[in-house]
Amino acid sequence: MSIRYKSESELAIMRDAGLIAAEILETVCQAAKPGVSTWELDQIARRGIEKHKVTSAFLGYNPGGKPPYPGVLCTSRNEVIVHGIPRKNDVLADGDIIGIDFGIFHKGFCADTARTLMIGSVSPAREKLVEVCRAALEAAIALCVPGNRLGDIGSAVQTFVESKGFSVVRQFVGHGIGRAMHEDPQVPNFGKAGTERRLKPGLVIAVEPMVNAGAPDVEELDDDWTAVTKDRSMSAHFEHTIAVTEKGPWVLTRPTSSPGSL
Repeated sequence: MSIRYKSESELAIMRDAGLIAAEILETVCQAAKPGVSTWELDQIARRGIEKHKVTSAFLGYNPGGKPPYPGVLCTSRNEVIVHGIPRKNDVLADGDIIGIDFGIFHKGFCADTARTLMIGSVSPAREKLVEVCRAALEAAIALCVPGNRLGDIGSAVQTFVESKGFSVVRQFVGHGIGRAMHEDPQVPNFGKAGTERRLKPGLVIAVEPMVNAGAPDVEELDDDWTAVTKDRSMSAHFEHTIAVTEKGPWVLTRPTSSPGSL
């Protein structure tokens, strides 16, 4: 495992990338209402990319021989866990939940962020799922300090999520991030506290809990991208790009964050 620790100057660029990604994602989220298609949301994100003169991290991405990804967003509605493709006929309805994942490159560095939205009037069960996933990410962020281990992060997410009666997806994990969208190390949302690599200043990771209302099992649809819950239960997803610093976590994709201040 070869980890690329970032210098202060590189972190400054990654912060700028994180702020741009956050601004564009916020604009997309403001437009996500009943009757709006996921294709329309993708068009909004494309306009944001053009405005800020950055590059999509998702468009054309084709790891492992997959077909090139056709959108700049991943729009994962209801039972879709991640990698939902924006489509004109995929229209938001009252009561839906939708995970919106977005990544860009700015001056050679990547920022990756996601959130799950509640559309209109959402059932208490779906609202609880979304809030538990959001809180799991916050628990993980708080542990992104020098001296802790990757296993501490995964254990915190898993323990919290399972204590609320939900399950953590194991097939997809978080990741290091920098000049590439996916760098070492992998950052699982499960594991044993006190294990795996220690966190050091300059490490930047994308932490992204994926939480299912039912079982953790995943099924990939015929488009080779869309990942859904095997039991078709609801799923939620949140993600931030986080730098480990001497002062504590710095959430690069959160505008209000500073080193050591969540």
